[in-house]
Amino acid sequence: MKKIVDGVARFKSDIYPIHRELFEKLSTGQAPEVLFITCSDSRIDANLITQTAPGELFLVRNAGNIVPPHGPGAGGTVASIEFAVGALGATELIVCGHTDCGAMKGALAPEELTEFPHVCNWLKHADAAVRVVKDNHSELDGAAKLQCMIEENVAAQLRNLRTHPFVAARLAAGRVRLHGWIYDIRNGEITSYNETERAWAPLSDAEMAQLPDASAA
Repeated sequence: MKKIVDGVARFKSDIYPIHRELFEKLSTGQAPEVLFITCSDSRIDANLITQTAPGELFLVRNAGNIVPPHGPGAGGTVASIEFAVGALGATELIVCGHTDCGAMKGALAPEELTEFPHVCNWLKHADAAVRVVKDNHSELDGAAKLQCMIEENVAAQLRNLRTHPFVAARLAAGRVRLHGWIYDIRNGEITSYNETERAWAPLSDAEMAQLPDASAA
């Protein structure tokens, strides 16, 4: 705890003064362009990975970067999505999974989570991904099976995201875009999901493919 308290003190004395103007601006409101939904895993730092400043990401974190489908009593994650898109006007919606995800290990082996009933219930939102892996990738095991689960979970959560009314309405109007990412903890790489082709590619390649052809200008 001393490390945390000392860090707060250094922030106040060394970091805050450098960014005083930004924090003063943010003190009266926020207008993030990006809704970033990722895992609670302590190894994931969304601002570090994306090199963004305070106020640029509306961050939602939970075990397994889950997006419950829209419905009554869906909880804080759904409320946060509703607010980010409906009230704050976020236009880029990212679901970001990561390698070695403990939540996805649990989703594949729920019998090992009997001491954690709330975790078990929460991970039922990943059941679609579990079924895809079991029915279509039964030849996989170990690390390959886990990686497949991580990928299928991001794809499943993107589908769930489309059920949210503000998201659905703004997708129909072309006012928001959905992105599925996976962050590789070991090498720092991001891969991006192409929903049309159901394929993953390095983020730089995937983003470049969406840009207009400069030669056609």
